[in-house]
Amino acid sequence: MASEAPAAARFEAAPGVPELQIDAGKANTNEGWKDVKVAVFAKRPAGLPAAASDWDKRKLPKPIAPVVVASIEEAEMFGERCRSAANALNLWMPAVLVVSSILATVGSILADGAEWIWNIADRHFHGVRQILDIFHAAEHIADGAKAALGEGTPETEAAKDRGVLKVLGQGYEGVVVWVGELTGQMPAGGDGAALGTEWNYFAGQKTRLIYASRLASGESIGSGMVEGRIKQLIKTRIKQTGAKWRKEHVAPFVEMINLTETPEWQAFWKR
Repeated sequence: MASEAPAAARFEAAPGVPELQIDAGKANTNEGWKDVKVAVFAKRPAGLPAAASDWDKRKLPKPIAPVVVASIEEAEMFGERCRSAANALNLWMPAVLVVSSILATVGSILADGAEWIWNIADRHFHGVRQILDIFHAAEHIADGAKAALGEGTPETEAAKDRGVLKVLGQGYEGVVVWVGELTGQMPAGGDGAALGTEWNYFAGQKTRLIYASRLASGESIGSGMVEGRIKQLIKTRIKQTGAKWRKEHVAPFVEMINLTETPEWQAFWKR
């Protein structure tokens, strides 16, 4: 992580609650296409409380003091890298979490539901809240509605909207109610097995569907911060037509480009 000491001081001084968002993008390297794992640490001040029906209309404060960690490596090694970065930011120290539950109730890890990300969270950030990105949750709700009622019908669209509101307002319990409603409405030819698959998916994410409380406290429920950086830093800059990178250059370039948005940029070039 470039410019660790200034970044740590800026991060600690920033107002708001810590967030960690993790995802991955693809880069064409001299060793073939590789996953570039990206983690973004930031602080975010609380926004205004919002109801479930207003989740996609509210305006959250922007994240502050973002610090990016990137690497092409196995998830286990990337988890160690994220843990080291958190230590450098004086964030979520395991010894403190063991002694006090206070830090376990502030800050959060948001991601798209990939198992390797939750494994990192469980191993290196035990006790920190985990939240499934709402847009990925909505995609699974939409898939369940299509399985039960068919694709492209007004009934399917209405069922999807109801399902999203259910999961936003009631978490996993809302999903259970919604699946029961769909099962009763399912016409001949509906794919009950596929609907059951989506139900099972949400059962595996049960503790990560705490949207209602986060909306009420003005907190984020999506992982757009890291997804936006992957789009900006990897898809736009690295995945240009015909571009091929040396594998060892990709992650440092991603971290360096992120510095352009920080006060550490000039210090980086002077150094």
